[in-house]
Amino acid sequence: MKNVKNSLLAVTLSGIAAMTATQASAKDEMPPPGAMALSTLLTKLEQQGYTPVVDVSLDRGRWEVEAYKEGKKYDLEVDPNSGEILQMKEDRD
Repeated sequence: MKNVKNSLLAVTLSGIAAMTATQASAKDEMPPPGAMALSTLLTKLEQQGYTPVVDVSLDRGRWEVEAYKEGKKYDLEVDPNSGEILQMKEDRD
């Protein structure tokens, strides 16, 4: 019984630590000042034929977007201020 309690405590503490780390990293990854709204950026990409957009994340101050265009999946690196596609590569996975 003592081992079960210790295991439950360890799992609970691990979960709290993971949640805290996720919240801290989310606070660290904010778009830079002057960044356009994400909804505006996604609309701009959709107008260029990138639809559907299936994943968006912020990395090193730039949006990383996974989207389809003409049936092919692409990984895009997008400037958050201008919405300009800085890098595009076909995702063959």
